[in-house]
Amino acid sequence: MAAVSFFFVRDRRHHRALPILVSYQKQERKVVKDVLQIYRANPPAVFAKLKKNINLPISRIFLEALELECASPNQFRLALESATQAELPLLKRFNTVFETVIAVSPLLGLLGTILGLIRSFASLNLGGLNGGNTGLVTGGISEALVSTAAGMIVAIFTLLFANVFRGFYKRQIALLQEYGGQLEILYEWHYQSINHKKMAYAGDR
Repeated sequence: MAAVSFFFVRDRRHHRALPILVSYQKQERKVVKDVLQIYRANPPAVFAKLKKNINLPISRIFLEALELECASPNQFRLALESATQAELPLLKRFNTVFETVIAVSPLLGLLGTILGLIRSFASLNLGGLNGGNTGLVTGGISEALVSTAAGMIVAIFTLLFANVFRGFYKRQIALLQEYGGQLEILYEWHYQSINHKKMAYAGDR
């Protein structure tokens, strides 16, 4: 019962994560739009912006790909994909915690139910005149029911928050694909522009 209560108290604190996730996504979207705008006008200047927001996964991904010197568009795409794959475990790191709590909470509730029933049956005195201590019997049954309810409540709330984080993860993947594709297009445009200038310069000589 104590273990179930511990999980329940911790679970009630997760409601703070909802506004944090919303704010986090707004910040990330604003940063990545600024990054693309800066890169479009002046590619070297984008490194300072990315390093300033290195706490964001998309900033780390873009920075790792852009730091690859003299890469062709195809090599840049591969670097972007590799950096994205490296970030995915960090984005999914809460899944194991949620799955564990969802699986364990009903089992803890069931354990509390069994212990409560054992306590109730232990309080019965079938051979006696009074039939046992009524207070202990009802107390054991009450403990069994509360344990079951607490375990189910924890599992339900944790499942809800797990779905919220799962949705956050899917939106992150969509964000990486959308803006990663835009960065690839800009990189290829700058790459071709530089090559054309080099060819023109070589032709003039």
